[in-house]
Formats: sequence, structure tokens, C-alpha cells
Amino acid sequence: MDEAAFLENYDPAAYERPSVAVDLILMSVVDGAPAVLLTRRDQHPFVGQRALPGGFVGIGESLDEAAHRILAAKARMSDAYIEQLYTFGAVDRDPRTRIISVAYFALLPADRFAAALKSAPELALAELTVPWRGETGGPIEARIGDGDPLHLAFDHGEMLSLAVRRLRGKLDYSGIAFALLPERFTLRALQDIYEAILDTKFNKPAFRRRMLDRGWLEATGERETGASFRPAELYRYRQAEGEQ
Repeated sequence: MDEAAFLENYDPAAYERPSVAVDLILMSVVDGAPAVLLTRRDQHPFVGQRALPGGFVGIGESLDEAAHRILAAKARMSDAYIEQLYTFGAVDRDPRTRIISVAYFALLPADRFAAALKSAPELALAELTVPWRGETGGPIEARIGDGDPLHLAFDHGEMLSLAVRRLRGKLDYSGIAFALLPERFTLRALQDIYEAILDTKFNKPAFRRRMLDRGWLEATGERETGASFRPAELYRYRQAEGEQ
């Protein structure tokens, strides 16, 4: 039998096929704390609970296509850069049936969240509390306002924990933190981002010297406006060659 004949007679029902979903981890730093965009589930399972924006992959679309479709439909964003984080495939991760989820990760400036929240009332901004330092990992607490810690649907708490570990692991050798800043920013704002992600306070002169010595920053010659004190100099990120 040649390949054409094999494919013509192939029975796709011969093997069980799990469903595939995509979940979006959209993170920022808001008011000095890590934050994530959550939606409220309107159907079982976990009806009424908070979850990451997500959905099933269509039979005729790629994972990336599904991720961008869900980004536009559920997070009201059309041009965010997202990348695959990890595939979650525990057999019992979803009580409905065998569902594998591919988590996508994005870091965004805080103003992008403000626009999404305004256009989608089902979305909420949850502040993340990370009670561990370094990259070892552990549980993460998510709260909306002054509320109690949320019980997130499915294994979305695990997804958030992995996203923070990945972010912390890449912070020291890549320019990933600059995705959380506007195009022009102060060194003070950059230090605020690092301190929020790592839950650590840095010596101001030492931090600034380290950032400048890395060659990542380019002075714009401009200064911030609207400051009640001496306006700080504005910088932009000098993207490394070959970096996406």
C-alpha cells in the first residue's frame, strides 16, 4: 500500500483525540505590583470563578491563530506580542474531558490593561502576591482590590506561577522587563519594575549604574513632564541585534 492509499483509508476515529485549548497570561506591573488580566467564567465548570482568558483551538486554525483570536475576542487586544510559555497536560486538569492547554504569555504596559478593562466589563485586574523569591517557584495569590485570594479555575494558578518563574529567570540576562514600560521611561520607573517583579529593594545608585553599564539604555535627551520636582531624564531601550 502506498501513502496515498493509506491516507485515503485512514480512520481518524481509530485513536482517541484530546481537545486542545489556549489560555492567555497577560501580565503587567500596576501601582508597583505584578498584575494579571482575568475573566469571569459564565458557564460550568467553575461557573462564576475567575480564570485566564482562554478557549478551544479550532480544527482549522494553528495554535498561534487561536491565541490571537482569543486575545481579540476575550481580552480586547489585537496587536500584543504573545509567545508560548508551556503546555499543560495533566490528565485530570479539566473535569469535562481530556483537554490539553497551551499557555501563551505576554507582558504589557499598564495603559494597555486600562483600555481592555474599559471595553470588557467581564475582565478584571488582579494583583499578584508572590510569597517566594528567586526562581524556585511556589503558590501565587491573586486578589481583586481588597478581596480575599481568588480560587482560580482549572490549573490557572500553576500557569501564573510558571509565568512568574520564567519572567524572573529571564530578567537578569534579557530585556524582557522593557515590555512593561512605555517607549520612553525614567530610570526610576525601570527600577520600580524590577523591584515589583523580584519583590526586592535595590540600592538606587548601584541599580542605575548596572543598567547603564549593560548598554541596554539610550538617552533621549528629553525629560519627563508634569513632575513637581526636578524632571528626570527619559531613556529608551536599545534592542539587542537579533532580539525579537
